[in-house]
Amino acid sequence: MTERGAPSLIDVAREAGVSTATAGRALGGYGKVSQRSRDRVADAAARLGYRTNGLARSMITGSTQTLGVLVSDVSNPFFATALRGITDVTQPAGFEVLLSNTGGDVDAERRAMAVMSEKRVDGVIVAPALPSEGAHLARAIDVGVPVVLLDRLASGVPNADSVTIDNEHAVAEAVGHLVELGHRRIGVITEAGGDLAHLRKGNRKRGLLPSAVRLRGYFSALADAGITADETLVGAARYDRESAYDAATGLLDLAEPPTALLCTDNVLASGAYRAAQDRGLRMPRELSLIGFDDEPWTTLVRPGLTVVEQPTYDLGVRAGKQLLDRIDGGPGRARHAQLQAKLVARDSTASPR
Repeated sequence: MTERGAPSLIDVAREAGVSTATAGRALGGYGKVSQRSRDRVADAAARLGYRTNGLARSMITGSTQTLGVLVSDVSNPFFATALRGITDVTQPAGFEVLLSNTGGDVDAERRAMAVMSEKRVDGVIVAPALPSEGAHLARAIDVGVPVVLLDRLASGVPNADSVTIDNEHAVAEAVGHLVELGHRRIGVITEAGGDLAHLRKGNRKRGLLPSAVRLRGYFSALADAGITADETLVGAARYDRESAYDAATGLLDLAEPPTALLCTDNVLASGAYRAAQDRGLRMPRELSLIGFDDEPWTTLVRPGLTVVEQPTYDLGVRAGKQLLDRIDGGPGRARHAQLQAKLVARDSTASPR
């Protein structure tokens, strides 16, 4: 034992009857060690109360057994659920997760990415705060930190793996549902109002937030249904309920209001729902409403909200598995997984009056 009473690696080796090098390999999980020796070392370490030196082990193995996860809003149930999926996959594999909430600020994301690199994390899963800005993510990959993009793609990061939702198909399902019911004046509440001009032209660039991709899908779905898009039916909102409330109210105040509204995420849907209630509109008789994400409140209200249900937990699971595969396999061609959402029809949608 050392003078301070804490057992050393030498003490463990002596107790187990093996060399110090063998004890180090057994406890560090690297190199070749027989199962018998591994068990003896583990038993000796447990008896002595030995704690491994993580820093020393990382210097030998090159692995810290930690992963970074960067999201824009950890309070959003979407990211919280995805994070659960990530940890359910990576923790049993021996990895712990360092979480950073960027608040949608790309500068905060750059700082967090720098800290993750300094902490020598084995890989990072990131939902880019600003998908048009990906140079800092590319630099991380260049220095050997695998990156998996979560929920949205980023420009300038060709070597990053990604796990996303097929947002255009998801919106097509929602618009198609409304069209089948007979709706032709279909409004949309979106954060992507500033992207309206180039999205109408079919912009296909990678650096778009999911809300912008969904708005692009909205226009495509209307065109496929033979409906001429009306830009006055696009309600631009910030990412908060009050702004969504105001945007929905503005559309409902039109001389010829929409008979149906599609909201491109769960926060906007809650604001629009309240706006319809405050106007005294009877849903779905006077207004049909569709939201994104199947959150608990969507089944507690009356009428229950029709939603586009994203496989959020599976998104996190797939991202975690993809990162572990990349850590094990090393650099290679980027792999892109795209999961499918599904429409869950409830009582907030029906044929227009």
